[in-house]
This record gives sequence, C-alpha cells and structure tokens, in this order.
Amino acid sequence: MVSVQIRRAKPEEAGLLTEIAHAAKRHWGYPENWIQHWKADLTITPEFIANNEVYVAVKGEEIVGCCALAINESVAELEHMWIRPEHMGAGVGRALFLHVKERAANLNVPALELSADPNAEGFYERMGATRIGEARSEIEGKRRILPRMIVTLAAEFDG
Repeated sequence: MVSVQIRRAKPEEAGLLTEIAHAAKRHWGYPENWIQHWKADLTITPEFIANNEVYVAVKGEEIVGCCALAINESVAELEHMWIRPEHMGAGVGRALFLHVKERAANLNVPALELSADPNAEGFYERMGATRIGEARSEIEGKRRILPRMIVTLAAEFDG
C-alpha cells in the first residue's frame, strides 16, 4: 500500500488536475481525437474545485491523483477520479475512494453514485460498487456504454 496524504484541492491546482485527468484517460489507449472531444469533460476548473469537495492524493510533494464528491439534494456523485498512470495499481485510487466514501457517510448521504469508464468498472466493483444501469453515448459512430454504479453507505454506518 502506497503512503499517500489526502487533502482538499486548491483552485489554483485546477490546471495540474486537468493534466492528470488527460493522462489517465490516455492511459486506456483512446484515440487522441477522442481525448480532444472529451476535453470539456476532462477539464477541472477552479470554480469546480471551489464549489465541490475535490480531494487530491499527495505522495511526497507530488499530486498523484484526485477525485470529487459532488452532492445534489440527497445524491452524492463521485466525479473526476483520476490517477497518474504511473501510480495506477499502487493503492492511490483505493485511498481516494475510501476517503470520499467515508466523507459521504459522515454527511449522512445514503449512497455514492458514479459513472465509470468501462476500464475502471472492475476497480469500483472491488471497492464495493454495484452496477445499477448504464449511460450510453456515441463518439465518431462508435457506441460506448458507461456503467452507472452505486455504493450504498447508510447501512454500513448505522452501528
């Protein structure tokens, strides 16, 4: 298990977090024109950081990953879970996920929902998420199915 510190992201780190998002998405071998198509979705703005709970995983002095907890009404959504490719598989994603899961539970949110990249579905399953549906999209005539997943929180923390 890698030793990482989890802390709140700062708005001035938006550019760096966006770079990590792009690098993580490229890791899965998507064509570069798809990465450009997703540019807005992969961009983490200072405003997003200021208006949501965005966390970074820091190893030494380096930010090696990030994720966000966005809460609307009673639903908590895990967004922008990105790990630097060279740190994937080293426990960074697990540390971030567990931190956000605990934070959501402390806010008395009953469940944490997310849309997973198909390549990350196995990771989220290992973290306790189950598939509840799918989001369909299309890019350049190719259909993509993004698993919609949920982690139920309330029952775990009832004591």
